[in-house]
Amino acid sequence: MDAQLPLSGVRVVDRTDGPGETTARLLADLGADVIRVEPAEGAASRRHAARHATHNVNKRAVVVDDVGLRRLLGTAGILVTNAADDLAALREAHPALVVVAVTDYGLTGPYRDWQATESTHLALGGVLARSGLPGREPLMPPGSMAYESAAVQAAWAALVAYFAGGGDLVDVSVYEATAQVLDPGFGIGGSATGGVPAADGPRGRPDARHLYPIFRCADGWVRICVLAPRQWQGMFAWLGRPAEFADPALNNLGTRFAATGKIYPAIGRLFAGRTREEIVAQGQAFGVPTAALLSSAEVRAADHFVAREAFAEVLGVVMPNGCVEIDGRRAGIRLAAPAIGEHTDEVLASLPAEEESARKEETTRTRRRPLDGLRVLDLGVIVVGAELGRLFADMGAEVIKVENRAFPDGSRQTFDGSPISASFAYGHRNKLGLGLDLRTPEGLGIFEKLVAKSDVVVSNFKPGTMESLGLGYDRLAAINPGIVVAESSAFGPTGPWSRRLGYGPLVRASAGLSGMWRYPDDEDSFSDASTIYPDHVAARVEAVAILAKLVERRRTGRGGTVSVAQAEVILSQLAAGRTTTGGIYPCAGDDEWCVVDPRDQDDWRRLSAVLGNDLENTGRRDELIAAWTSARPPRRAMAELQAAGVPAAMMQRVPELLDDPHLAERRFFRTMRHPRIARPMPAENGPAVFANVPDPELGPAPLAGEHSRDVLARVLGLPEDRIDALIEAGVVEQPAPELLSSARPSA
Repeated sequence: MDAQLPLSGVRVVDRTDGPGETTARLLADLGADVIRVEPAEGAASRRHAARHATHNVNKRAVVVDDVGLRRLLGTAGILVTNAADDLAALREAHPALVVVAVTDYGLTGPYRDWQATESTHLALGGVLARSGLPGREPLMPPGSMAYESAAVQAAWAALVAYFAGGGDLVDVSVYEATAQVLDPGFGIGGSATGGVPAADGPRGRPDARHLYPIFRCADGWVRICVLAPRQWQGMFAWLGRPAEFADPALNNLGTRFAATGKIYPAIGRLFAGRTREEIVAQGQAFGVPTAALLSSAEVRAADHFVAREAFAEVLGVVMPNGCVEIDGRRAGIRLAAPAIGEHTDEVLASLPAEEESARKEETTRTRRRPLDGLRVLDLGVIVVGAELGRLFADMGAEVIKVENRAFPDGSRQTFDGSPISASFAYGHRNKLGLGLDLRTPEGLGIFEKLVAKSDVVVSNFKPGTMESLGLGYDRLAAINPGIVVAESSAFGPTGPWSRRLGYGPLVRASAGLSGMWRYPDDEDSFSDASTIYPDHVAARVEAVAILAKLVERRRTGRGGTVSVAQAEVILSQLAAGRTTTGGIYPCAGDDEWCVVDPRDQDDWRRLSAVLGNDLENTGRRDELIAAWTSARPPRRAMAELQAAGVPAAMMQRVPELLDDPHLAERRFFRTMRHPRIARPMPAENGPAVFANVPDPELGPAPLAGEHSRDVLARVLGLPEDRIDALIEAGVVEQPAPELLSSARPSA
């Protein structure tokens, strides 16, 4: 263990084999003593050498009998397992233990015993339906994003339960995490969506390439993000201020998208003779977020990632070197992935006798929100900023969203001018709104007083922004030594790209993902424009790291800093690769599909039995499978194959998730109401099914500054006349009276 890392002193027992290995790896990166328990022959996941090497660094490995396991669990705070059975007996024997069960479908529900792979999760979880281009078959996203995103979700849920005092069962379903984390249909979306959630999008796979367009240039491809009016003005200037684009109406996002047929060819001509490097540099100069599409080899060799030591070579394998910085230091690789039982002797020698290690203390828990009593000052914007604050708010923290009209949160942008959108309501539920001008001395003074009474400050501005405001960590720690200051950025706080303007689509381009996400027979078929990955995942990585610092603060009394680079989150997840590549087959109906993904010879034999054909000894596999699926609706095809033990999943669209019987039984959705949105909204529930953590509240997202008076009076004790003066001076903001009176009656 590394005493300088926040989870030093926390022991985690890792009994996973494939799914969930990254859960324990992330906790190990943050300093936990992670001990992997395997059978004598080793975990099956060791057959995939590169995956084992990347997923099990910073862990120790043991082979122990039942007595040794009981002794080990008696010293642990968290157990991560893929087992679904005997958990009640385990919890009875170790009542203080947080037991995290990471399984494909969860411990309950009609799909509990179904088979799954990366591809089937992407299909059933609503991701595949939005990947690809109209008129073509859906396109399977690259990498292992479903399992890796679920592992991060499990780490967050595990640490939430641990922070609450332990003694909990945390039931994490990879299927549900895929629907909730990777590209949530009922969560906040990017600015280009204009506040329209994915659940309200078109049924098919629309050509969304206009949202974050990619252009060919002299030596490859570049992508731009022109969303805010100031970014369009920069693009307009870059084009030479042509009269045909001088209409002020083009400052509106919807109007501009309607004119892409004229605007994008002009941009294409501008870029055609220039190199990627030239275009990126000019984009930064004009204030237009721009990135080059890089290959995997170019990513590893890029000056920025080299300068940040984003990769490390371990035993001859080059791999991502973690994706979190703690107190300015990378929480990266300290130990290579262990050999089978490499640390058995040293671990057993350190354990107390069985009767001494049994943790039988009373662990009766009240069902309370684990983060009650914490206060978070939320300066986050767009998706990753919104989601990070929401995670804490859902678990009971008081989260105060601080913003002002001069620099509005881009996620407040709507196509129809509504004061609040469903997308924003999803991303900022359970928060309070404080309007505050941090560019004024009085505004800074108020913020500093709030810091003195808070636990966490989060932001995702361009690196250096907080320091330029006079709100760098050194200043905030002088006010409150226990404060945890966390930032997320596109490329990290150091390195040649650190000051680049960054959005998720640009991060995907720079990390090599966009170039992978296209049809192999069409180089211009980039299909990642509809996703908002990695924002929701990066938010959870950062949330885990913040909570780890709060665990440490209980021991030391000191706060510190957390930094997450979204590009490095992608790199860490792409390292997983994929062990199977499922086929996508047409089903009866309009644009209906089913993924069939046999893992081994046994699965092929089962599939052959269902189809009545020997698929192992024919060159017509795809033809025979397609003929069979085409005669059946997708849900029936899925059910028949799963009944035979074959991993299969229908391509489920986002609205269809609402009628999924498994999600219904597990209460994945609840109904959320907002006083300024006419219809009730289906909303995701918590990050896992807990034994002792209640479901989140579903409080309405705030208007900008909606709770300014309450926060200043209740938290800082300011008298009403002082608040009136601050509002009159423009230091503090509150919504216009007509907005406050525009609330619709609850449905």
